[in-house]
Amino acid sequence: MPQKNKKVPERKCVGCGEVKAKKELIRIVRTPGGEILLDESGKLSGRGAYICPKKECFEKAMKARRLEKSLETAISEEVCETIRKKLPEVNNDE
Repeated sequence: MPQKNKKVPERKCVGCGEVKAKKELIRIVRTPGGEILLDESGKLSGRGAYICPKKECFEKAMKARRLEKSLETAISEEVCETIRKKLPEVNNDE
């Protein structure tokens, strides 16, 4: 019996707009309590937005307020700094 091809879940980066595999992106979530967190497990409950693991994408999303629109809430500068520090540094440009 032939194996079924499993569909790979894809999400769109709010920074650059590219559609990529969900595993390649980082999830930022607004919890039901209104807290903005970097969701490393990808399983936190709440409203999520996906972003490439590049600082440029995060900066683009913040500048155009796309992250705020996706999460439906304002994001303070302190939260931005916290997320910025947690973003992994990616040196290889694809």
